[in-house]
Amino acid sequence: MNSLRQSALRGSSLNRALFLTSKRTLFTRKTPKIVTPEEAVSVVKDNDRIYLHGVAAFPRTLSLALAQRYKELKNVECIHIHIEASNPCCPLTATTEMKDQFAVPPTLEEMKKAFFVNNFFVGANQRKAVQEGLSSYVPCFLSELPALMRRDIVRPNVALLNVSPPNKHGYVSLGVEACTSLAAVETADIVIAQINPNMPRTHGDSLISINNFDYIVPDVDEKLPEHFSGAMTQQDRDIGRIIAGLIDDGATLQMGIGSIPNAVLASLTNHKNLGVHTEMFQEGLIPLMESGVITNRNKKFMPGKVVTSFVVGSKVLYDYIDDNPEISFVDVSVTNSPVVISSNPKVAAINAAVEVDITGQVCADSIGTRHISGVGGQVDFERGAAMSEGGIPIICLPSTTRVKGDPNAVGHSKIVNTLKLGAGVVTSRYHAHYIVTEYGYAFLFGKNLLQRARAMIDIAHPDHREQLHKEAFERYKVLV
Repeated sequence: MNSLRQSALRGSSLNRALFLTSKRTLFTRKTPKIVTPEEAVSVVKDNDRIYLHGVAAFPRTLSLALAQRYKELKNVECIHIHIEASNPCCPLTATTEMKDQFAVPPTLEEMKKAFFVNNFFVGANQRKAVQEGLSSYVPCFLSELPALMRRDIVRPNVALLNVSPPNKHGYVSLGVEACTSLAAVETADIVIAQINPNMPRTHGDSLISINNFDYIVPDVDEKLPEHFSGAMTQQDRDIGRIIAGLIDDGATLQMGIGSIPNAVLASLTNHKNLGVHTEMFQEGLIPLMESGVITNRNKKFMPGKVVTSFVVGSKVLYDYIDDNPEISFVDVSVTNSPVVISSNPKVAAINAAVEVDITGQVCADSIGTRHISGVGGQVDFERGAAMSEGGIPIICLPSTTRVKGDPNAVGHSKIVNTLKLGAGVVTSRYHAHYIVTEYGYAFLFGKNLLQRARAMIDIAHPDHREQLHKEAFERYKVLV
């Protein structure tokens, strides 16, 4: 084990020792009880907080069994990061799209009395519930979410997990999400796991002894939800080529999922010795690993390994990560630590935005006051990349919104004079370095407000530049 990894894991262990609020540790051993889903969730009491395994690991069988108790429970709080499956404990979801899955369909009032959902990241299937006050969002950097549990700020009473079958040594895997689930295993009073033969066995922090669980529900045959990115547009390809041109050989990559990240990856086929240290491993990286473009040999933190905390994609991706020792799943307090990130060379952090103003303020979590996502790891990696030797913190976005039904129409500008009223600033103007659209990139670091405005307008859509110049003149009283 290299010294940097030892140091990072010592720091993580120290945090756990200082802030762990439960008597449970990963060295705790007990004999779990084998139960049905209904028996497992019978331990949940009024006013409990329930952690639900996130992203593609969402435990549908256990959560539905819990939701079926809506008549007997009051004020149960569910917490999770973004989830790819619908949550039956969400009052809106339970009474609309999932009402047919209840033995007796609940009313909205019944569900509201029983459950409330707090999201650590708002996925598409939770947006309406948040907008209507039936769910909410906890603003927090992804790197600090485990601390919310370990410091007893948002500690779960019960954790519901979706894990792989045990191996011959009795270790199950947290599978596709070790991001926050490790902290939940450590801190929850009661830990319940459904054993799912479809869950990939992933390596790293995700391997947990079956004797760390209080209750086991065997043979839960749940297919993992699959996520497919949309087709790349010409805008995406142009942005991808521009970003790829900023990335040097030997760089360490971080990026999310979607058509623009896919376009970037498609433009990196001639690069050499790239590494991956990211919060999320995505399918577009597989061809670069198989072709030898990604070697991870230049990384300082866990060289030779892809470092990630969760994955989401198709079955092709899930099969690829299954029992793959080249990919290490690590607690997000480590993967997203700016200090750990910055230890790697030439970190290229590539993150998306909803809109960016001419000073470099980045909105990525809302459209005005309407919440659509969260901070995630954007700031963690933008800062880590800025601290990395040769690092490039990148925010990318198309220059305009898309007009539904007319791919050739020019939508509203995403480069704006001021952000929409109520828009959240995720990456501040002080963190912003590179902003990329299909018209080029603006390098903002070290530039004053007038220089920033000029650089930002230069990468806006040509049809919107005149108006932006007028607005900048009104704002600064000089031509930019």
